[in-house]
Amino acid sequence: FFCDCDIIKLKVYYIINNMKKLLILIYFVFIVFIFNDKLFAFEQKIKVGLLLPLSGQNQEIGKSVLRSVTLAINKIDDPILEIYPKNNFDNPDDNIRAAEELYDQGVRLFIGPIFNKNIKNLEKFSDAIFITFSNKNKNNQKNLIYAGVNATSQIATIKKFLEKNNIEKTICLIPEADFKDEIKKGISQTEINLKKVYFYNTEPTEITKRIEKITRYNIRKQNLLDEIKRVENSDDPNKEKKIKNLEKRDTLGKLGFDSVIISDFDESLKSVITSLIYTDVSTKKVHFITLNQWFDDSLLKEDSSQNIYFPSINKKNYDNFSNLFFKKFNSYPNQISFLSYDLIGLVYFLTKKNSLEDVEKIFDQKNTFKGKTGIFEIKDKKISHVLNFYKVENGKFKEIF
Repeated sequence: FFCDCDIIKLKVYYIINNMKKLLILIYFVFIVFIFNDKLFAFEQKIKVGLLLPLSGQNQEIGKSVLRSVTLAINKIDDPILEIYPKNNFDNPDDNIRAAEELYDQGVRLFIGPIFNKNIKNLEKFSDAIFITFSNKNKNNQKNLIYAGVNATSQIATIKKFLEKNNIEKTICLIPEADFKDEIKKGISQTEINLKKVYFYNTEPTEITKRIEKITRYNIRKQNLLDEIKRVENSDDPNKEKKIKNLEKRDTLGKLGFDSVIISDFDESLKSVITSLIYTDVSTKKVHFITLNQWFDDSLLKEDSSQNIYFPSINKKNYDNFSNLFFKKFNSYPNQISFLSYDLIGLVYFLTKKNSLEDVEKIFDQKNTFKGKTGIFEIKDKKISHVLNFYKVENGKFKEIF
């Protein structure tokens, strides 16, 4: 039997033991709370604002970008990534208002605006980053990242092709257009080896005159006439055969170049090609190279466009994405929307690697990101693209590398 003293001791023991358990439980809850708080801080939301024209003349472009972003979000499937689309009405003033509204909601990462005319006054958001689709390759605003496939990336790919094939006598034709300075900048930055650079007026009649002069067409034409006359007046027993062969030709004489870069697009590009062929410069004699044509189907249909080379994004990925987009939305994407798909992945990749406390610095460090369009190289708030190289051949786009 227990005495009263033993019973009291036993009660005290139980009380102390229960208090220890309670303290252990409180300590455990406290540790869990601290851990969860730190985990939440680590995985804070990645808020991305989209500044898009969702009404007006360019609304289809904006809506296509929004659909591509939706596909990217579903592919990434991470709840910490949040998208905030906003209509900027394709207007600089409305773009600023849209940016301010999202900025007040805590957004510091923006994709957009799409068009260069809408980037005005964004420097006021000094701790934010705006990723524009423009390929102008400027650096006059520290918080603006140009994500388009710029001239420097394209010319760097052309340079790679020339060096791999030991092509050493290249001339470059640049139109008097608003992107002229971008081409010149790309030539300077890549240090591509060019024999000479020529500029031309894009009026069709002026193009022909300029190409005739560049290719020395009149001189080469006269060389042929002189040679025919010389053979006719000679005592060569085979002169009739030689004359017949000469008469099959259009010109006579060396061109002085083995490749030509035509920095142009659409009808102007086709006019230059036509003028080159007219002046007896063909792809059998010279490599015809142009800039990114985004797999323009019209190039496949014209004989004059066969055997042209150009740098571009990854075509296989582009086709796969286009098919996926069509299956989902019953329409095909534009080039900008294809790029936007990658930009969501790029932003997610960089924010996971860096602190969101200094979001304006995530493009400072050297990084590479493999997207659908190809490889992105990031350094010093600049994006460059590692591109593929293609040839139009027998009505198809053939990958060279």
